[in-house]
Amino acid sequence: MFMVFIIGTAGSGKSLLTAAFSEWLKMSKQDVAIVNLDPGAFTLPYSPDVDARNYVSVDKLMDEYGLGPNGALIMAADLLADEIEKISMEIEDLKSDIVLVDTPGQMELFAFRASGPFIASEISRAPKAIVYLFDAVFSLNPLNYVSNLFLSAAVYNRFLLPQLHVLSKCDLLPEEEVNQIVDWSANPNALENAIEQKLEGMKRLLSRNMMRAIYQLGLKFLLIPVSAKTNEGMVNFNMALERILAGGDKYTY
Repeated sequence: MFMVFIIGTAGSGKSLLTAAFSEWLKMSKQDVAIVNLDPGAFTLPYSPDVDARNYVSVDKLMDEYGLGPNGALIMAADLLADEIEKISMEIEDLKSDIVLVDTPGQMELFAFRASGPFIASEISRAPKAIVYLFDAVFSLNPLNYVSNLFLSAAVYNRFLLPQLHVLSKCDLLPEEEVNQIVDWSANPNALENAIEQKLEGMKRLLSRNMMRAIYQLGLKFLLIPVSAKTNEGMVNFNMALERILAGGDKYTY
């Protein structure tokens, strides 16, 4: 079994990518399962095989403790950690070769609370990887791109797992703009030039220094452009995951 956690900011397309990649894997005759770890999800574009909402109810927490939506979500995320043994057993019983884990819409609930790394550690002993999503439309501005770069570095620091970086929703941008963002991820000089040309004042200074700090750590965030709507980039995305998790072999033998 291999486990893949899909992480990204709200609206970056985590659930849609989870659904599309799952269907793509099934067409390739791969044995795949989906885990929904978002207890606050109203609707999902897939049918989860394991669902956090079966263990924790955000609505009940709001009623019982007089919490608002955000407070209930935080409490639900922490309570989910108490159920990790049951969730783990449910996943094991599926006997799937690859498990896609769709994390909460609000990234901080999973990435920046103590319960997130605990859940990631305890959910399975299987090899794991994180897929961090860069929203293509948001990342077109170099200021936003560097902010996302910093967040992805923070996620890596929290989990210390192999991490892939996907430029999601790339069907929403012209090809030349997608290529520009991918070029920033591969070429620090291209990113620095964009910062100098498109930003000014404190925004330019902060973005340039944050970018340099990340690269001085030796971290690399090469982006793989993917579209959950057109399946563009799925082959490259899958090949990168196979290299990390299965040494280049398929997940299902």
